Amino acid sequence: MADFVGAVDQGTTSTRFMIFDHGGNEVARHQLEHEQILPQAGWVEHNPTEIWERTRAVVETAMRTAGLHASDLAAVGITNQRETAVVWDKRTGRPYYNAIVWQDTRTDRIAAALDKDERGQVIRRKAGLPPATYFSGGKIQWLLENVEGLRADAEAGHAVFGNTDSWLLWNLTGGVDGGVHVTDPTNASRTMLMNLETLDWDDELLGFFGVPRAMLPTIKPSSDPAGYGVTRADGPFHGEVPLTGDLGDQQAATVGQVCFAPGSAKNTYGTGNFLLLNTGHELVRSENGLLTTVCYKFGDDAPVYALEGSIAVTGSAVQWLRDQLGIISGAAESESLARQVEDNGGVYFVPAFSGLFAPYWRSDARGAIVGLSRFNTNAHLARATLESISYQTRDVVEAMEQDSGVHLDVLRVDGGITANELAMQIQADVLGVPVSKPVVAETTALGAAYAAGLAVGFWKSTDELVSNWNEDKRWEPVLDETARAKGYRNWKKAVERTLNWVEFED
Repeated sequence: MADFVGAVDQGTTSTRFMIFDHGGNEVARHQLEHEQILPQAGWVEHNPTEIWERTRAVVETAMRTAGLHASDLAAVGITNQRETAVVWDKRTGRPYYNAIVWQDTRTDRIAAALDKDERGQVIRRKAGLPPATYFSGGKIQWLLENVEGLRADAEAGHAVFGNTDSWLLWNLTGGVDGGVHVTDPTNASRTMLMNLETLDWDDELLGFFGVPRAMLPTIKPSSDPAGYGVTRADGPFHGEVPLTGDLGDQQAATVGQVCFAPGSAKNTYGTGNFLLLNTGHELVRSENGLLTTVCYKFGDDAPVYALEGSIAVTGSAVQWLRDQLGIISGAAESESLARQVEDNGGVYFVPAFSGLFAPYWRSDARGAIVGLSRFNTNAHLARATLESISYQTRDVVEAMEQDSGVHLDVLRVDGGITANELAMQIQADVLGVPVSKPVVAETTALGAAYAAGLAVGFWKSTDELVSNWNEDKRWEPVLDETARAKGYRNWKKAVERTLNWVEFED
């Protein structure tokens, strides 16, 4: 039997390919960034062709570096930035338009109109989501209304939609020459178009957005023994490898953190933050601004659901310090700069660049830095940026406890920002609970590998995966309760200052 499993991790700012052994240990990786296209305020796009080219490059480089061939891989899984909408012509393989990224807010009027009548409640009940710019459905509607000829091609069955998982799977399995058009329930549940109970596209929801069913991919299990096809010999693997795992990035991280028991939770720190709580086979509907979503579906087993708190801007706020303000040269410098001061000096930064996601769901909000005085320096702003990540997480944790009744004893964390020791200590202090990071911090790719490997018997059961998990580092809270409460009270005041900034026309 082959000794390894591979995972393509197609993220918001970069694409990586990672290879894991049976113990869940990293064997090789390669990663490349892609361009962030910002045509105007609130618009965020990616070039799907560039993403596919980057995917080819990272696979070929990692395989070559490790000295491996297609026959050495038992299976490959895909994980991806969710909600980012790609529409392409299946006859030519060419995208009709750039991918509209999950952070993009151009569909604010579409979302606002849905929320003004009973359609918003139908979407909440059937899809588990509030009408918001975040999700794919409004993006497809915008493309159908604004790209010349697209609607006619969509109704004729030529134009097809997918999140980036579908785009990559289609290309990996042959593209115009027999490419497979599929997705999984975790990705489909982020569109506002899938019924959470049936795990199928819902005609009423499709009607709300004017989306022809023919555009949509077939929904298959997240871990599928039947697979989604095999890689082509002329593709980046230079041979046939079964494609058997497909998970949206945050659900993949939940699997990578082996949160298989109801009540277990993880928080991923990437471009945004995403906290998921496994609710088992129970579909828990949030009363406190969280999302009800599919956590995973393995083979013929019943789907496992989750409550999710999605935060739009966390790691990308640090990126903003680097790229837009130029006060740091790299993400690591945010820690050394923030350590120059003992506290935030009264400064609070609410990075509502794309509005506020969970638990507020306010697309009218915009970013604000408050509490400034002549005393403050760039170090205070760096510290306030790291604190904003933790305060937004606390907002979500409190909503999750109200919805589920589950009080977190420890927060499992993963993602790039976990390398920032100060950020993780701040997180423990703001929450008042320990924060725990696993040895393999890249749990998103690991989760996709787990899903693919389970499907082909590379791993026999989830129990085997649980035994792979090991703690690397733990941060204990040291802040006293009075200071913790005061900081959070001021944070809530700062959030209030961001609201009602954007005015929507009827």
